[in-house]
Amino acid sequence: MSLPAFLQWLSTLNPWLEIVIIVGVFLVVVALILFLIEISPRPGRAYTIVRLAACIIGPALVLWLLQSYQWAIAVAAVLGLGFYFLDRRAKDGPGSIFQLVGFLAPAMILLLFGLVVPTIQTTFQAFMNSRGTEFVGLDNFVWVFTQPQNVRVIVNTIIWVLIAPIVSTVAGLAYAYFIDKTRGEKYYKILVFLPMAISFVGASIIWRFMYTPRPEGQNQIGFLNQVIVWFGGQPYNFLADNPWNTLWLIVVFIWIQTGFAMVVLSAAIKGVPTEQLEAAELDGTNAWQRFFNVVVPGIRPALIVVLTTISIASLKVFDIVRTMTAGANSTSVLANEMYSQFVAFEVGRSAAFAVILFVMVMPIVIYNAVQLKKQREVR
Repeated sequence: MSLPAFLQWLSTLNPWLEIVIIVGVFLVVVALILFLIEISPRPGRAYTIVRLAACIIGPALVLWLLQSYQWAIAVAAVLGLGFYFLDRRAKDGPGSIFQLVGFLAPAMILLLFGLVVPTIQTTFQAFMNSRGTEFVGLDNFVWVFTQPQNVRVIVNTIIWVLIAPIVSTVAGLAYAYFIDKTRGEKYYKILVFLPMAISFVGASIIWRFMYTPRPEGQNQIGFLNQVIVWFGGQPYNFLADNPWNTLWLIVVFIWIQTGFAMVVLSAAIKGVPTEQLEAAELDGTNAWQRFFNVVVPGIRPALIVVLTTISIASLKVFDIVRTMTAGANSTSVLANEMYSQFVAFEVGRSAAFAVILFVMVMPIVIYNAVQLKKQREVR
């Protein structure tokens, strides 16, 4: 039975029986993986036969899933010949390479088909026309950088990555430092971390209601506009006031990410040696001097992780913009524009936006990797 046929048969069963079968299949797969990784690498002729059997089962699964004898033969050749002979010559004894491949293969396959292949395909599509049938060179990129609305999209994205990470990190750091070791600390942390439990879409809907205006004289359903009216002001359309509307969208992102920054930095602050703080206090330093000269250098690795993580998230932000404004009133960003061009069947232009976004993200990723490498060298 092929996989589509199995799924079709499964859909005809009682829902409760479907759950039992799905859970059972999941447990069988987990047990098989654990067996191949934990038991089969053990030395001995019996386990060598088990490894060889696994190299036969693998192609059989490929044949069942892909319905292709060519792919099954190729997988059989790689697994049956390559792994078997390499495994016999492993420095750490029989089974070590099989075990290494067993651990790394799932991650490598996911990276290959989920990141590397799509990146290459998208890069090629960025130089093709809207239908992907003709090479147009840099025309898509020229269109991106010569249209005023597209330039505004790039500027908005830069504003996001300049404001959101810094404000979120500073707010999270201040909150984590001032409530550290105070009575009720865990409850204060829960209050700030709660928005992290809400999806970006859910948070966007909440804040869209918060921002919603109604004509003057009517009952306001938006909390912020109701507060403005209580103080004698007029209803204010937060999401239509250009360019401030971009900042009001960033507020939603900061509201969510501050909890993430607070949790990570709070853990880092608790890791700062008490002896250093006490020594600084004996030297006559005040609280601010201890904070900037002892605490901040002590949590620098955590600060870098938080800043780079939030920076990448702000560069890729899509849910908030799409849910609250759909890019209207000059609030669009690169990820939203990439999606808009894609649904408009402009695949080449959509890919061009994706490549630009990828290029903007890469320096942050590289910087983060370099800093992590330096930390390992210090340790």
